[in-house]
Amino acid sequence: MPRKPFAARGSRVNRCSGCLMAQDFCICDLRPENVPCRAQIWLLMHPEEIYKPTNTGRLLADCLPDTQVFYWYRTEPNAQLLTLLQNDQYQPFIIFPDDMEDYAHRVVQFDQVMTLQGEYHDGCDKAGKTDQDNKSSSRSKIPVFIILDGTWRQARRMFRKSPYLADLPVLPLKTDRLTRYALRKPASEQHLCTVEVGVELLKQAGETQAAEAVEVYFEAFNRRYAEARGLREEVLERINRV
Repeated sequence: MPRKPFAARGSRVNRCSGCLMAQDFCICDLRPENVPCRAQIWLLMHPEEIYKPTNTGRLLADCLPDTQVFYWYRTEPNAQLLTLLQNDQYQPFIIFPDDMEDYAHRVVQFDQVMTLQGEYHDGCDKAGKTDQDNKSSSRSKIPVFIILDGTWRQARRMFRKSPYLADLPVLPLKTDRLTRYALRKPASEQHLCTVEVGVELLKQAGETQAAEAVEVYFEAFNRRYAEARGLREEVLERINRV
């Protein structure tokens, strides 16, 4: 991810060039390596998020080497993303709430989609075809979670103003988790930050080891960043949620 001088709050802090944390609170040594994960996360990131040290989407990219980060520009779709969306080896889902009627027909459940793929593959097996014959069949597809990384207003605009996302199945995140993100006060405790959304999606996909690795890394980021700002009781309470 490209770097440039950070010019908002905290811009005078001496930061680690790797994790963007204040030098005394660097978490580079805590970054997990070689975390196995078949499911992939692709971040479609609003330009205003790219250089924010408080952005948590980059934690997913730090932990999971197959994570893709694409920068969203309304009139200039990312060519690599467009190519990947046409690749039959992937089963992409756009992560977005199911609160509007105009795209209700696109809303799916993860398990339902993957089960249907499995039934298709099993039918091919019964017909005497091998995995090699069906290497591009639905069952072999890699699940991909496309997360719109920005404020809620930015995410809604990205969803509405990106024609190349218009035919993708919409997967709403269903979770009882309350946010533990300490660097802003959420409008609702159910509003999760990007990395928390990623963790819950990995759990849904059965990627337990990857979810746990990202969670631990996020906890280190969350606590150390809050400590750098000065822990308040309400922040500490949020961090320590189970």
